[in-house]
Amino acid sequence: MDTTMTTNKLKAHSFHIPVMGIGFTIDTPLKVAPYGIDSVISLVDDILLEKLRKMYCNKFNIQYTEITDKIEDFRAKRITSYLNMMSDLSSVKFEELKKTTVKTANSIVSFFDMLPDVSSVKQEFKRCTSTMDLAAVKDWVKEHMVMGSIDVNIMTKVDKENYIKKEKLPTEYNDAHAALRGFANSSLSSSVVLSAGMNPRLYSYLENFEDFYPDEKGHIKKKIVIKVSDYRSALIQGKFLAKKGLWVSEYRIESGLNCGGHAFATDGYLMGPILEQFKENRSDLIEAVHALLIKALAGKSKTIPSSYLPLKISAQGGVGTAEEHQFILEHYNVDSVGWGSPFLLVPEATTVDKSTLSQLIAAKEDDLYLSNTSPLGIPFHSLKGNTKDQEKQRLIAKGRPGSACPKKFVALNKEFSDKAICTASREYQHLKIKALEKEELSASGYQRRYEKIIEKSCTCVGLGTSALLAYGLQTKTEGEGVSVCPGPNMAYFSREMNLAEMIDHIYGRTNVITRTDRPHMFVKELGIYIKYLGDKWLESNGESTEKERKYLNTFVSNLKDGVVYYQNLFRKSEHVFQLGKNKVQNDLKESLAVLELLELELQ
Repeated sequence: MDTTMTTNKLKAHSFHIPVMGIGFTIDTPLKVAPYGIDSVISLVDDILLEKLRKMYCNKFNIQYTEITDKIEDFRAKRITSYLNMMSDLSSVKFEELKKTTVKTANSIVSFFDMLPDVSSVKQEFKRCTSTMDLAAVKDWVKEHMVMGSIDVNIMTKVDKENYIKKEKLPTEYNDAHAALRGFANSSLSSSVVLSAGMNPRLYSYLENFEDFYPDEKGHIKKKIVIKVSDYRSALIQGKFLAKKGLWVSEYRIESGLNCGGHAFATDGYLMGPILEQFKENRSDLIEAVHALLIKALAGKSKTIPSSYLPLKISAQGGVGTAEEHQFILEHYNVDSVGWGSPFLLVPEATTVDKSTLSQLIAAKEDDLYLSNTSPLGIPFHSLKGNTKDQEKQRLIAKGRPGSACPKKFVALNKEFSDKAICTASREYQHLKIKALEKEELSASGYQRRYEKIIEKSCTCVGLGTSALLAYGLQTKTEGEGVSVCPGPNMAYFSREMNLAEMIDHIYGRTNVITRTDRPHMFVKELGIYIKYLGDKWLESNGESTEKERKYLNTFVSNLKDGVVYYQNLFRKSEHVFQLGKNKVQNDLKESLAVLELLELELQ
């Protein structure tokens, strides 16, 4: 077998737009894919997808037949239909863009102007337009313009069981399984991003669909992307899937805490050292996983690819300047960098209602916090004063805490019955409070426990409401409360931008950040981890168990190792920082001093 790794298809941009919430990137591909930009759609809410499919069918005069919840396998069918529509509409828009005429010339120039200045394709376009006639340029454009990928995201643990007339359906009708089937049955040639940890049952379900297997040339119609926060997790998940004949085409490394949405904190391992580990072990990862893949494919009598399959490494979480973007690409040899939260301020790319957009523009560091509002029980980035929290407080004030739970996508708790309910629901909170009242607790003890129960918010509705408000589609079922989950990086972007401005910022052709006090992304993540650790220590009131102290000490040790890594990295690096290397080194020195004090506290 040829061990030369096959090259990836030409990629227009060195960044991608990750999934954001449930509705914020729900139709982003239609807006940006024709310009060569990859983006990701959430598959959590099939109800929202169906509403938008109806809207777009009406807008573009496409025949619409409703897929009601009375139809067998309606969730998967809704998802398939929506994705097919997104693919068709994006392709039409892209093909229109490629028709090189005097009328479309400006749009084509805009397409190539958006590319990085270092792009060989961009330079070639400039050359050919100055030397070729229109017919030759038209042929060249058709060959070299590449549409962005329409990828999808599935949160692996959001896999609610489903019922018909109180009878539980087979596992393949669980929410995540149905979403996967919906994607697998679509016409897309793109990727599914699996996030929120490993779900062996769901991963095994991938085996049922031929589009996830490679052909002889190594082409995979539907690729698997795993979102990870460390190398060990990538290796475990990659091997698990390879033993089933499935190749992970990309490992998407996300900062544990300096990101938007749900935050999956590591045990103090920082993004830089994690990226370094992937850089050092990339070839070993390919070798180890590929050997298992070939054996499994042979065992299933599947086609054996003639060479090593391509493997991408991407990174996201807190990137905010062109120099950070370029540094991540060059120093760690990653293939793409994710830019999330700043794109919430780009209406040409994401779908955000005007009121929420204004709140995001005004947000500062103190307005962005790591909350416990998610019913999944995972720390969740939130914006103070969001209208979903306001709605929640009004219900609490009425003495009726909890949501009516109209969609039930995160109804996963079986504490009170075999049929799961959501911890943000009125039903669960009522039962939990009743149980609490039976316990013999002090007034303060009761209050603390009560507040923890009622702090959960209905995110599965709230994270999709913004799209409904933006398009005037909301009903009484959803209400008007919006949950929004920007990362800490949002604080440094303070105005609405168009798509070209945002891309120019990413590639260093302009700077949309007016503040001069923004810390480096690595320093920012470190600060968030130190606060997270300090909060854990305060929660224990100094009365932690030996096991808890061991965990916290390990956490501190890993953070200290990360600081030393950064000190050495930036001492040796020729990378030029806007704020200067001295500023970064001073920030690291101060962080190390704080960690040493915490270490003493833990003794």
